[in-house]
Amino acid sequence: MEKTAEQETAKTFQRTRMVVMAAAFAALACVATMVVKVPSPTGGYMNLGDTVVLLGGYLLGPAWGALAGSIGPALADVLLGSPIYAPATLVIKAGMAALAAACHQAFGKGRGPLGLAACGIMGELPMVVGYWLYDALLLGSAAGAAAGIPSNLVQAAFGIAASTLLAAALGRSAYVRREFPRL
Repeated sequence: MEKTAEQETAKTFQRTRMVVMAAAFAALACVATMVVKVPSPTGGYMNLGDTVVLLGGYLLGPAWGALAGSIGPALADVLLGSPIYAPATLVIKAGMAALAAACHQAFGKGRGPLGLAACGIMGELPMVVGYWLYDALLLGSAAGAAAGIPSNLVQAAFGIAASTLLAAALGRSAYVRREFPRL
């Protein structure tokens, strides 16, 4: 009976730890999205949020990474005065983090920076395509919405590069390897 109580306590501790980590990554993603904003020609902006979304996916895994990676940037949309993008951001960033994390778990783990970068590319695809489709819905024109693709590609490239470098550096830490075995 005692072992069952210990197992329950460990399970509760792990779940609480993941909730706290997801909340921390959501807050980081919100701040990273809001702090550095480079205006794009289409009226949107490029930001550092993708770096945190991808990194959160790698460290927390697909489910918790998707939760953290979607809430933070969607909250940033609301706080920055673009609430019309919040629903799309919730779906797009969740897909982005989940896909990058699943790719990393299946193919990228142990493959170093090139594996991380390849998984980052897979994760950024839903961002570029998703915002293009959402903008097409808002504008009523797929061709007109295509004007935002280049700035989304620049943001994706930066997010991939920065998250790859950060994950590779963090992966060298014994503490990170112990606490975040997904990396």
